[in-house]
Amino acid sequence: MAYKSILTVATAADRLEPALSVASRLALAEDGHLDVLALGIDATQVAYYNMGGTAVVLQMALERAETDAQAIEKAANALILAQPAGLRASVEAAVAQLGGMTGLVGLRSRFADLVVLPRPYGKGRGPEAEAVVEAALFDGQAPVLVLPDDPALSASIGNRVVVAWDQSREALTAVRRALPFLLRAETVNIVVVDPSAHGAERSDPGGMLCQMLVRHGVRAEVSVIAKTLPRISDVLARHVRDLNADLLVMGAYGHSRFREAILGGATRDLLELSETPILMAH
Repeated sequence: MAYKSILTVATAADRLEPALSVASRLALAEDGHLDVLALGIDATQVAYYNMGGTAVVLQMALERAETDAQAIEKAANALILAQPAGLRASVEAAVAQLGGMTGLVGLRSRFADLVVLPRPYGKGRGPEAEAVVEAALFDGQAPVLVLPDDPALSASIGNRVVVAWDQSREALTAVRRALPFLLRAETVNIVVVDPSAHGAERSDPGGMLCQMLVRHGVRAEVSVIAKTLPRISDVLARHVRDLNADLLVMGAYGHSRFREAILGGATRDLLELSETPILMAH
């Protein structure tokens, strides 16, 4: 498996560069193709306006979203031209309402081997940032590489990898989707936090996963650690820092609320806490 189709989705021109640069670097390394979705968001909520003013408000919001999409498209094309020679890339501009963007992002993500996105939480980020991540993960069923805010922290990705292992389907899906990174890594540390004394792997936590990866040629080892902090996310974040890892691989957890994907607590906590790129899959 290789990442031959890499997608990044941008909803703001001024936050496009870090994700596009990393996605470009990966596309060149994998001899793949980079797709950029320049997405203008129409955030109007029709129910909040009286009937007389709705048409005017909708038209203004649509025009603003189209202008945003064109600005992102222009910025993306300029950044692509500045990348090293040999990059194959395309940019698509689109407009979507906040409540209807899941289908669009999910469809594009479904046919991507990897989606590269900025962290959805932080100053200046609206609900559309989280919605893009959720759409790619849950509707698109794609592996998503989420980058920290500081571009310097994404300068090197995948040399020292931590895999968060809890025997779940989501965690195993993430490992399989991360294989191109794992195969190139100098070290892969499978970390198991407080394994169950009655689980299927109680005699050898992480052992079967380690064996599978070693058979692929991955340089893997297992760490079994105690939950010495209140939240699993805090324990994992500390372990990543202790190993000076430059990639965390983990399953993405969530649930449905009125048919919308909602990131689960541990997943959201790590996205807010981590200063390391995170590859997630559901």
